[in-house]
Amino acid sequence: MQTFSYAHKNTGEAERVTPTAQFNTPRVSGKIQAIRAAAFKLEIPVADDETLCFLSTLVAALQPKKILELGTAVGVSGATMLEICPNAHLTTIEREQDFYNSAAENFKDLGVDGRVNLILGDVGQEIQKLDGCFDLIFMDCAKVQYIKYLPRLKQLLKPGGTLLADDVLLFGYVTGEAEVPKKRKMLVEHIREYIDAVTHDCELTTTILDVGNGIAMSVKTNEKR
Repeated sequence: MQTFSYAHKNTGEAERVTPTAQFNTPRVSGKIQAIRAAAFKLEIPVADDETLCFLSTLVAALQPKKILELGTAVGVSGATMLEICPNAHLTTIEREQDFYNSAAENFKDLGVDGRVNLILGDVGQEIQKLDGCFDLIFMDCAKVQYIKYLPRLKQLLKPGGTLLADDVLLFGYVTGEAEVPKKRKMLVEHIREYIDAVTHDCELTTTILDVGNGIAMSVKTNEKR
């Protein structure tokens, strides 16, 4: 894995650890685990054990055929989903050139590049260009933009499809477990706005899960209620 030229993680903020994290360890191939280990060493924001364990379990149950991922990073989550779902195709969007290059290399090395549409660009712009509908959407990009992306993601989600939004509890700031730093207050408000939107949307059935840094799981219903 290459050396990256910029910081990726605010190391001044501790990861939020749930009581159940001790029991949740993902089962991934040795190659994917090696990529994860290298990413953690470089402080690249790839999924923690509990989040990846949940994601793995969910895709094993759903067996989605078409997956959209917003925020590729170096390809760990995307590759894990493809490893579990051998008939799935992944469209994944990454805005950072270094991450994009590393993900492309990792997908090729893992032998899944033939089932990946890897897009370099801004998520907000690129999702407007997509055609068709997806069985599963995994959103792990700029948290402040979640609420902005929601209307388009609902259009891209099949009836019965699942939308996952990662990190919605944000170090416990959103739940009140931890005091919100001044510089994070606007971000927390945007995340709360997203949570309010998906939990009150008549076309979505949503639950907020205490997994990792929090996951909002929404299922698109077939008709408005």
